[in-house]
Amino acid sequence: MEDRMLDELIHWDRELFLLVNTSGNQSWDNFWLLLSNKWSAIPLYILLFFFCLKQLGLRRTIVVMVAVAIMVTMTDQLANFFKNGFQRLRPCFDTEVAPLMRLVKDTCGGRFGFYSAHASNTMAVALFFTHLLKSWWALPGVLLLLWAFLVACSRIFLGVHFPGDVIAGIITGLVFGWLFSRLYQLFIHKYHI
Repeated sequence: MEDRMLDELIHWDRELFLLVNTSGNQSWDNFWLLLSNKWSAIPLYILLFFFCLKQLGLRRTIVVMVAVAIMVTMTDQLANFFKNGFQRLRPCFDTEVAPLMRLVKDTCGGRFGFYSAHASNTMAVALFFTHLLKSWWALPGVLLLLWAFLVACSRIFLGVHFPGDVIAGIITGLVFGWLFSRLYQLFIHKYHI
């Protein structure tokens, strides 16, 4: 019974992937590639750094940067652990899906894709800063969450992750973003920073 349910989930995940992935077109490919490129987010990170510096001061900003570095390292390494543990093939390595899909990039990454580290890392960063900034201004948090969601979707349009990989990455990112925002608050209150 459980195997049948899992097979059904995998079937629907493949179908949803093909529906979304093949609906993409070349005029949007550069947009998805830009969003998915980790280096393209550097201006955003610099902006967040300076905003924190202005609103929080140097000491708290240092704590924020350390917390974010640890958080992203943890979500990224946990994704690698899951990829090697579950060994779910990426779409381009799945023989049932590969002939039917659009692979926008030259390569689709490593062999296994569950779960998406891109989705997890960006969602964790977005939720962490959303919690951090909400007392000053809500709009940046909304924009950050939208950015993280679009980065996650880019992985499907580019052909490198199934929707299930992306959803699991988003959920993991939300958990870590919330957890680290709470840990940050506890740390600065406990040590009066």
